[in-house]
Amino acid sequence: MNSEKETFQSKNYISKSLFYRFSQFVGFLLGARFFVAALLTFALYVSTFFLFNQEESFRNFVFDFKVHGIIFCTVLTILAGGIINQFYDLEKDHVVKPFRTRIQSFIKQKYFLYAYLGLSAISLSVAWMISHNVFIFFVVYQFFMWFYSHKLSRVLILNNLTFVSLTLYPFFGMMVYYETFSKKVFLMAVFLFLILLCIDIVKDMLTRSVDKAFGYTTIPNYFKSRNTKIILISLLLVTMAVSMKIITKTGVTGFMAYYFAGGLFIMILCIYLFLNSSRKSSFLTLNILRFWVFVGIIAMLLNGIEHKL
Repeated sequence: MNSEKETFQSKNYISKSLFYRFSQFVGFLLGARFFVAALLTFALYVSTFFLFNQEESFRNFVFDFKVHGIIFCTVLTILAGGIINQFYDLEKDHVVKPFRTRIQSFIKQKYFLYAYLGLSAISLSVAWMISHNVFIFFVVYQFFMWFYSHKLSRVLILNNLTFVSLTLYPFFGMMVYYETFSKKVFLMAVFLFLILLCIDIVKDMLTRSVDKAFGYTTIPNYFKSRNTKIILISLLLVTMAVSMKIITKTGVTGFMAYYFAGGLFIMILCIYLFLNSSRKSSFLTLNILRFWVFVGIIAMLLNGIEHKL
């Protein structure tokens, strides 16, 4: 009888231990924004091969270890940035994202900091081995990742502009690396910048009261709801103008042409939703814009495959 009881207790302990370890693993992935990093990695590979590096063969691209090294450093830096951001936003996240912070509580904050330092160090070490210029590029990237979380995330307008700029910074780096400067690439970058800026402002609309309580000066808090919607609608109208410019003046074809044409209807839908003052419409708009960014990555992939074939 005692033996059966001990066996049951042992199995129960192992089960709890496995659950605890699994919770720690999931908590780390959420804390490091792993899924965001995975999406950005996919977007980097797609844009690098099909937009910035259209002349190189797939074989040469696969064996271009310098490019893979740069993207590897980027991924580590994004993971490190996610960790340091959640460290500074911990109190706010307890209110805004209770489930995620509950999962993250399985890991002590000091281990998140150790992971941040480790990821940053590995990234800079690999960057140094690639070249001194790449090393400087990532030193700047990591500094502004930290400075945004530490200070700029609480500063009006700078918080939104810095967040979007840091999201696009790796793509700018690949564009410089391949010296791919054209009107089409510039307009596409402006289009993506505007959509990401709208996404970030809408996020701030949904967390307005919490941001105010924790001292984050955001556009919705400073300009109030009506003026914020005017700003967002203005940004969407500019985005529509950029889309039309891309379609008519840059010679974009295939899936990307359909994407930017479809984007006009998406922007109109978002403007219509903004005219509705409910929280539900803001949440729906946020997810529509996020989905449209993902659709853009897929459209670029399909467009690239079509042209390569």
